Amino acid sequence: MMRAWLLPIVFLAVGAAAGAGSIVRGSTPEGVVFLVAFALLGGLNSPLVFPRSVSAAEARRRSAADGRPVVFWRPGCTYCLRLRFRLRRQARRLHWVDIWRDPEAAAAVRAVNDGNETVPTVFVAGRPHTNPDPAWVRAQLASTDRPGPHGRP
Repeated sequence: MMRAWLLPIVFLAVGAAAGAGSIVRGSTPEGVVFLVAFALLGGLNSPLVFPRSVSAAEARRRSAADGRPVVFWRPGCTYCLRLRFRLRRQARRLHWVDIWRDPEAAAAVRAVNDGNETVPTVFVAGRPHTNPDPAWVRAQLASTDRPGPHGRP
């Protein structure tokens, strides 16, 4: 759990140190800008930006029931942030799994990425897709909303 918060804490500490240094030197506006900028960087790289993570087993179970993709991600990953922000509100409908919180999830990602923990890795109908285009993920999500042969999505 602490690993996920390490980068945001470092950003906040650096911002506080840089801000305090500027304020001590007499440049209060510059110090405030440093603190706010680094606090924003910390926030963007924190787990708070992403929908609530579930375990890999729970995500697979939910995906089997509703057909929605499973996204394996980790805090601090710029490609994960890109996917999250480009999906906008639709990101909440995916099943998100933090590989730093779930060893089974990290092992699943390594198994399909030549031993690397390359994220985001998106599983659609059990097939892995490493760092897919957000528009493609959005289209996969839309396909789960189409009614099936019995009128159900």
